Amino acid sequence: MRLDKLIEKELLTSRKEMKRYFARKLVRVDGQVEMNASRNVDSQLHTIQVDTDILRTNHVYLLLNKPVGAVTAVTDGNYPTVTQLVASVDQREFLYPVGRLDRDTEGLLLLTDNGQLGYELLLPDKKVEKTYEVWVNGRLDADDVRAFEEGILFIGGEICKSAKLVILKSSDTMSHCYLTIQEGKFHQVKKMFLARNVKVLRLRRITMGPLQLDEQLPSGAYRPLNHEELLQLKPYFK
Repeated sequence: MRLDKLIEKELLTSRKEMKRYFARKLVRVDGQVEMNASRNVDSQLHTIQVDTDILRTNHVYLLLNKPVGAVTAVTDGNYPTVTQLVASVDQREFLYPVGRLDRDTEGLLLLTDNGQLGYELLLPDKKVEKTYEVWVNGRLDADDVRAFEEGILFIGGEICKSAKLVILKSSDTMSHCYLTIQEGKFHQVKKMFLARNVKVLRLRRITMGPLQLDEQLPSGAYRPLNHEELLQLKPYFK
């Protein structure tokens, strides 16, 4: 949550009063004077102190194993959404999915009501890596590995950034691989493989930045991030 909004909410201050706390250097985060009023903070990760008051936040961070068929949206008129998979006790007014997975793509999805964190994770200059487990309908070989590393060229001239392809199994009818990318173009993974003359049969995201899919989590289920996972996201709290 933005530090200035948290102060106004928890201490019931006016905007002018809130600014006075900063001007008087009475705002501290983890023991250090903080002058950035827009800084994103969470009391699960930070000690937030204003004069003698310790402030608390109540954000939620949910790790979802997205199933095929659910759309990555808050509302949709035709299909079930990923937020509808969340029980009422864990719902929040501004809960939303960070990033997007296609309806027929499954795997790791972060849901949160901390909009600033989601924004930081999706910034292109952050180069947040995402790894997918992919099955395609044809053979992959060393030429494909090099092509992904050099940057796949789409029809129209758009070039993808370098990506890492690791082939686990390959035959004339099916290949199984891992693909790690730093971008999030529309249908990017599917288009990248089509550019190599194979079609994606199944697509599952297994990592996003420091987060990893919990293999013990059934499809359609979710759980809160544990403290260790939250600590790994701390660099993205700006």
